[in-house]
Amino acid sequence: MTDHHPAKPWINPYLAVLVGVFAVSFSALFVRLATAPPVIIATYRLLFTFLLLAPLSALERFSGVRRMSWRQRGLAAASGVFLALHLVTWFISLNYTSVASSVVIVTIQPVFVVLGSWLFFSEKVPRLALVGGGLALLGSVVIGAGDFQAGMEALWGDLLALAAAIFVSGYLLIGRRLRAGVEIHGYTFVTYGASSLVLVVASAATRAPFHPYPLRDWLLFLALAAVCTVLGHTVFNWVLRYVQASVVSVSILGEPIGAIIWASLFLGENPTPRQLAGGAFIFSGLFLFTRVTARQKSVS
Repeated sequence: MTDHHPAKPWINPYLAVLVGVFAVSFSALFVRLATAPPVIIATYRLLFTFLLLAPLSALERFSGVRRMSWRQRGLAAASGVFLALHLVTWFISLNYTSVASSVVIVTIQPVFVVLGSWLFFSEKVPRLALVGGGLALLGSVVIGAGDFQAGMEALWGDLLALAAAIFVSGYLLIGRRLRAGVEIHGYTFVTYGASSLVLVVASAATRAPFHPYPLRDWLLFLALAAVCTVLGHTVFNWVLRYVQASVVSVSILGEPIGAIIWASLFLGENPTPRQLAGGAFIFSGLFLFTRVTARQKSVS
């Protein structure tokens, strides 16, 4: 089976995308509800994800990992490092700024993915796509300006969210390249394993306590792993075998909308007019950006 002629999936890929978007939209809410330090939340999220998915690789006698070359394993591990950095910076940002600001700014990642493709893989970027990317970045500036007026803490949170968007772009860039020739079980085993190891070391190095935490925190760690990562990020990685990456990128724009709704319902955080205006710039810019890049890929 090759990625050019993949076998018929057991579930409609577009339905899977919707499930994935719904699942990841809970991430910010679960993080804000937990009382543990951000690095610990990230550590248990990835560690529990690894433990949930490892048995699938074991059932196949780790055939997916064994079929990977050493170069592919190294790249998958590097992808895991980027994922770890993304989670830590994003979770810390949620301690300083609102859910609305943080999740909307993180959503800018498609711009950095394409810019990375241009820098490292010499992929052409259409001018109209650059206009869309500029609009998205302008939206983040609008949000950041409002948070600067609210206080330096909120601006620091916005900058951390921007860093999280850059880190997740590295994770996605490597993942999309590898998924063309690497099975999902092999990729997730190495990537999530490396990410878990990095986060455990980081937690130990910063002397963040691994326990004790209330039962609710442990349930939130498990929910972040099972719902947001397995049903979210892992589903997106699986879907990339059957649909264009641009379809996933556009669909992920629904994540901040869901996150803002949950924050309003459960945390009492309602978006400000400036955040709504900045979000409008970001969503319109990203929609234009991803549509143009998708059209270019379908033509080439």
